[in-house]
Amino acid sequence: MKNALNWFEIPVENLDRAARCYETLLGATLRRGTMGNGMPYAVFPYEEPGAGGALAEDPKRPRDKGVMIYLNAGNQLDAILARVDEANASIVLPKMAIGPEGFIAIIRDTEGNHVGFNGEA
Repeated sequence: MKNALNWFEIPVENLDRAARCYETLLGATLRRGTMGNGMPYAVFPYEEPGAGGALAEDPKRPRDKGVMIYLNAGNQLDAILARVDEANASIVLPKMAIGPEGFIAIIRDTEGNHVGFNGEA
């Protein structure tokens, strides 16, 4: 595992409004696009290797629940998901391809937090 934190997402209701806010605050341009699941996003500037993140416009994700982080699963995503029951956790989003960035899955931990894992393609 290179870095524990791989990605973060700040849920937003209005991507354009939120992107303008952060672009103004940071004095930087966010890169706009659409994720493999069709969700619009705006990526914060970052350099590889390193953790990145984005504003994510997802009507299904409640904004009052906070930021979503993704931990680096490397090539262990399947093994992590196989241990979910043993860890007393549960799967919220099963393994899903997100394009060249690999795969993601989201679990609910024992405290009710939703935590994503990003695995290699």
